[in-house]
Amino acid sequence: MLDVGVGSGRFAEIAADHGARVVGIDLSRAVDAAAENLGDRALIAQADLFRPPFADGTFDVVYSIGVLHHTPSTASAVRALAPLVKPGGTLAILVYRQAAWYRMADLYRHLTTRLSDRSLYRLSGILASLYPLQQLPVVGRPLRFLLPVSSQADREWRVLDTFDWYAPRYQWKHTKSEVVGWFRDLGFESIEVLDFPVAVRGRRPLDK
Repeated sequence: MLDVGVGSGRFAEIAADHGARVVGIDLSRAVDAAAENLGDRALIAQADLFRPPFADGTFDVVYSIGVLHHTPSTASAVRALAPLVKPGGTLAILVYRQAAWYRMADLYRHLTTRLSDRSLYRLSGILASLYPLQQLPVVGRPLRFLLPVSSQADREWRVLDTFDWYAPRYQWKHTKSEVVGWFRDLGFESIEVLDFPVAVRGRRPLDK
């Protein structure tokens, strides 16, 4: 399995614990954390997904969770990954969906993308502390709209996910039909839209 945008190894660890032989790539220095966290359970490499250091048809499964929308073009990223899937193999991605509450976050991103990582991390911690208030009746919903923050129950993941929303230079949003269209254009079959929006997977046809 290829984990594209492995980060610190959050999802690669789950795949490895279920018996997968995992290769993880990331453009950032997060590969150092992933290598430390995963040890010999995965092979980690620093690489650009638009120029992957692998032959076509290398992997049974290629997946990317919450990463491709942070590239200059999500559709181009999907096209770059598709050839890496073996005939009969699976490509699965999760990208941000179009939603009304993202509008406020996008407004704030005009500022947050200019902050240093240290300052934004501190701000993410403050925002994450608002989570209990956002679960209250009456005031919770407008507060969630005005100050979007991750809904992860674990505070550490909530801070990291909130940072991930506000830090990246690129952050595209997509519809289910749009993503399914990419898979169809690439010739994938058995395309499924999964429960968590927008998550899609498909099977590369067997060579004829």
